[in-house]
Amino acid sequence: MSTNAELKLYKTLADAGDASAQNRLGLMYQNGDGVPQDDAEAVKWFLKAAEQGHADAQFNIGSRYHHGKGVPKNDTEAVTWFLKAAEQGNANAQNNLGLLYQDGKGVPQDDAEAVKWYLKAAEQGNTNAQNNLASRYRDGKGVPQDYDEAVKWYRKAAENNNTDAQNNLGLMYLNGSGVEQDYDVAIKWFLKAAEQGNLDAQYNLGCIYQDGKGVSIHYATAIKWFVKAAEQGHAQAQYSLGLMYSSGLQDYAEAARWFLKAAEQGIADAQYNFGVILEEGRGVKKDPASAEVWYGEAAEQGHEEAKKRLEKLQNN
Repeated sequence: MSTNAELKLYKTLADAGDASAQNRLGLMYQNGDGVPQDDAEAVKWFLKAAEQGHADAQFNIGSRYHHGKGVPKNDTEAVTWFLKAAEQGNANAQNNLGLLYQDGKGVPQDDAEAVKWYLKAAEQGNTNAQNNLASRYRDGKGVPQDYDEAVKWYRKAAENNNTDAQNNLGLMYLNGSGVEQDYDVAIKWFLKAAEQGNLDAQYNLGCIYQDGKGVSIHYATAIKWFVKAAEQGHAQAQYSLGLMYSSGLQDYAEAARWFLKAAEQGIADAQYNFGVILEEGRGVKKDPASAEVWYGEAAEQGHEEAKKRLEKLQNN
């Protein structure tokens, strides 16, 4: 927490045109550090510093435009500022520029350009960029598919505690992609990420214990990890819990609760299964009208069984 004396000093320096102090003041307002949190005031100071060529401030103002905080969301403007910072070697800006090229936001979609910027940031040790670059090699987007290269970059980021990379490296070991298949090593990396709150890793551990890959099947442990991810909104974990409660555990009320959460996030299989529970009145009040709605949602996504159930209900 910044003190009043520090705030006064930064304000004096910022008013005198010191770009570093202006950027620091912007961060204070952005984070509510020693001052009331104020996105518009943060933008004001970031912009003053950015216009003087301060790379970190250019990244910060780009982020404000990208997220629409203190200014209207504008990815074209975000790209302008990220590019200025990236060309000065700001690794965070380089990574974000890669993401925007990957997604075609504010610029035409361009996988090769995304890879270019990821590589610049990755070589500076930016773990998010290393993870993103690895995924480009894994998927063959913007570069020829190369699992060895993917593993190399995932490992660099994972060893520096990037939880997304730890999860992705676990998947490479789970599937034997670029490395010899090794469930024990996969579990090691999933566990590192999961214990730090990575939802995908928590879900993957749930699958490991549900399916018995490298461990004995242990449904209680599977449920524990699925619940951790599901309670934070992981749709596939919610759906998996629905399946476990509706089949082996035979607790349809709990199954309905989890199917509904996943269904509301657009998981077609969950929409279908929630429809079945409603139609048959398992663990919930029988409600064919609501079942028809959920079958319709799933059918719109091409779910064939939902289409059949929907047609049958509509013809009754």
